[in-house]
Order: sequence, then structure tokens, then C-alpha cells
Amino acid sequence: MTQPQPRLLVFAGRRRRAGGSLAISLVGVLVGIFAWAWPAPARAQELAGIDLARLIEQVSPAGLVVSLIVIAIALLVLRFITGLTDSLSKRFSDRRLMLQQISTVLRFIIYVLTSILVVSASIRLEGQVLVALAVAIGFALKDLASSVLAGIIILFDRPFQVGDRVTVAGHYGEILAIGLRSVRLVTLDDSLVTIPNNRFLTEAVVSGNAGALDMQIVMDFYVAIDSDLRTAKRIVYEAVRTSRFVYLEKPVVVLVTDIIESSYFATRLRAKAYVLDVRYEKLFASDVTERVKMAYLDQGIRPPSVLHRGTDASRQAPAHPPAPVASSSPE
Repeated sequence: MTQPQPRLLVFAGRRRRAGGSLAISLVGVLVGIFAWAWPAPARAQELAGIDLARLIEQVSPAGLVVSLIVIAIALLVLRFITGLTDSLSKRFSDRRLMLQQISTVLRFIIYVLTSILVVSASIRLEGQVLVALAVAIGFALKDLASSVLAGIIILFDRPFQVGDRVTVAGHYGEILAIGLRSVRLVTLDDSLVTIPNNRFLTEAVVSGNAGALDMQIVMDFYVAIDSDLRTAKRIVYEAVRTSRFVYLEKPVVVLVTDIIESSYFATRLRAKAYVLDVRYEKLFASDVTERVKMAYLDQGIRPPSVLHRGTDASRQAPAHPPAPVASSSPE
């Protein structure tokens, strides 16, 4: 598995429930407020003469209790939305991506409303206090603030959506959730990759399906240059067209190209077709590859042989090129 980049966390195993990012973010806000409101000489100089004692007086203990209740209610609502979305997605599989996208918008609305309620209940926002609070949060939680702002940009700019198959920071997988501070991506080996939202402001993101349920899959097959090309092409085409995972509303294409590698000449047959649901990406490629290889054996279509410059015995030893590769990106 690809090693994580700096500030990129990779979690394998059980996926965290929705709402965890909300709790972490809001607790971080409260901790940041108290940490920066606490009277310390160095911080007093940073706040440039702002009366920290007055700032502490603006924090309402009763409001903190209300804030915790609001957070608890928000977490319950988030859990309900997540459960309802999963239930409806299983019942209406053709609307799965749309339901996940609606769920993402609802979660963002809950995040924003909860944050506003927590801050307004915990602190009496007067003019100078508001300035001090902005300075405090700006210094203490600048990374979190930039991630939240980037999350809002992602939600409206929509470079990708929940359910998309994307490649980012060397990781490929399906977008599981777009949260308040991070995006969670599930790789094909079922590892959960958590990426801070602000990374997407500078990283290039490649989306294989751009919000659609279907996605183009590219599969390469190599045969000897003297093989029966017409038969080889027909086998690939029929294997793709008859797969139970193919989406026949879009075209199936088989392209033929002669290639010269360092150790062999070969004819490459590249099949381009659409899988009916991105969840079946690898099953589609595996199904087609298995049936093509079996048909090639039955028809006597040979793989390309390695070119040798050694002894006669070595010239008689055939070798196979790399196994057929399936990819979600068109050529």
C-alpha cells in the first residue's frame, strides 16, 4: 500500500462513524478558546494589549453546558442521517450517489448551525471580544480553519462528489464522505484514507466518474504479432459485451496497436467499456480477463515471446508480458 504523504492519515479496519469530525472540530474550538483566553505573558503580548481578563469573563459556564447538549443532539442527528442514507442506498441502488450527495449537504448544514450555536451560547460576542476571539482562533486553529474553508469550497465548486472514484496524493479509491475538516476515501483494499480539506486546494484530483454511477474501464491484452488478430479482437469484444457488469448504454471499443518493448514485440488489444456501477470495477476487469484468457487458450492464440540474444536454448524459452491491466482512466 502506498505510504501516506505528510499530514495524510491512513486508517485500516473499521470505519469511523459520521459525526466524529464534528465532535473533534467543536471540542477543538472550545479548547482553543480557553487555551488562548488563559492569561499568559507571551500570549498577552501576541494579543497586543487586549484585556484577557475581560475575555475570560465573557465565557459563560452555563453556555458551555448548553453547547455540550447541542453537540450531543447534532451527533444524534448526524447518526440518524447516516443510517437513513445507508438504508435508502441499499433499497434504491440506482440513486445511491445522489442520496450520498444530499447527505453530505445536510451534514454540512448541521456542522455550520451547530458551530454557530456553540459559539453564541458559550461566549457573549461584543465588539472587542469578537476581535479577540477572532485573533485567538486564528492563531490557535489556523489549520482547522483553513480545512473548514476548503471544505466549503469543495462543496460548492464540486471538483469531486461523494461516491466518485478519484486519485489524489497517490491514493485511488471512492470518496466516502466530505466532512467539516477532512475528506475520507476508501481504497480498493478497504483502507480508509483521511485527507485534510486544505490539501485539495493545491493537489491535483483525478475523478474517474465525475458523479455518475458508471465509469469507463480500460483493459489491455497482449498477443503475439503473428496471431489471428481478427479472432483475438472478437474474443475480447464478446467477453466485454457479455459480462454481467458491463453498462451497455455506452459504447464498447477495442483498439489494436503494435508495440515494441525492450524485450518483446506484441500486439496490444485495448478494450474500453463502462462498468454499470463503480463498486464492480475490479470484478468487471477480473471477469473479462478470465474469460479472454480461457478463450485464447482454446483458440491457440499465443502471448508474445521475449526476444533473446543468448543461446539457442534460451531462444526456445517463451515468456509472458505483464498481465492484463485494468484502469479507470482512458488513454
